[in-house]
Order: sequence, then structure tokens, then C-alpha cells
Amino acid sequence: MTPESVMTLGRDAMEITLMVAAPVLLVVLVIGLVVSIFQAATQINEATLSFIPKLVGVFVTLMFAGQFMLTTMVDYMHLVFTSIPAMAN
Repeated sequence: MTPESVMTLGRDAMEITLMVAAPVLLVVLVIGLVVSIFQAATQINEATLSFIPKLVGVFVTLMFAGQFMLTTMVDYMHLVFTSIPAMAN
């Protein structure tokens, strides 16, 4: 196993991690920003106000992007497991 293959494997793992986590993180970021603007406009300083919208946003995102996320992870793991014999040489 060469250093280049290790770096490629690590880079691919980071890219897949970002691709899988990005939909949920972006939705939570947008919801948090909207709730923060709402709290600033209405001067409601309640820390738990953003929890329920974020939770609902995560569930909705997982319903719509879950198949993409699972397919991406399964494809990557299939690639990793099938390349193990080539890495052992």
C-alpha cells in the first residue's frame, strides 16, 4: 500500500463524509439562521425555540435525502471492500 493510495483513500472518505452530512447540516444551518432572525426581530430570547424546527427539518431532510445518503455510503463501502485485495499487494 503506497502513501498515495492511503491519501487517496482518506481524501475519498472525507469527500463522502461531506456529501452525506451536507444536506442535514445545510438544513439545520438555514433553519437556525431563520429562527435567529425571528428571535432578533421579536426580541424573544428563548434558547429552546429553535430545537423543534431543527428537529423537524432534520427528519424531513432524512426523508428526502436519506436514500441518496444511504446509496452513497453503500457504494463507497462496496468500493473500499472490493479494493482491499489490491491494497494488500
